[in-house]
Amino acid sequence: MTILFDGVCNFCNASINFIIDRDRKGIFKFAALQSEIGQELLKKFRLKTSDFDSIVALEGDKVYQKSDAALEIARKMDGIWKIFYIFKIIPAFLRNPVYDLIARNRYRFFGRTDACRIPTPELKTRFL
Repeated sequence: MTILFDGVCNFCNASINFIIDRDRKGIFKFAALQSEIGQELLKKFRLKTSDFDSIVALEGDKVYQKSDAALEIARKMDGIWKIFYIFKIIPAFLRNPVYDLIARNRYRFFGRTDACRIPTPELKTRFL
């Protein structure tokens, strides 16, 4: 599964670190939405290429956004985090407003950086 994230968002970067720490099998690959490969993937799947308001999870030709992406990621993580997939029973039209509230305020609450993260040498192979 490939995860596209806002590379200048502190909350998004912390979330990616959280996922990496709990992905012992190395099943997740990552790319910033702003990166060249991120932009190519967004175009390929006909998603917007600016004004990012969602994490995007790609698996084969399936695209997950907003709370669906977060739940699919949780489902594939190691450990107890899989349990959060149970929230999938709540319809997206009820889940996504909560997601949108956090997404709209993420820079205000958590700040932003001027550049996308640079992975460590050992993590470089997991970043596209």
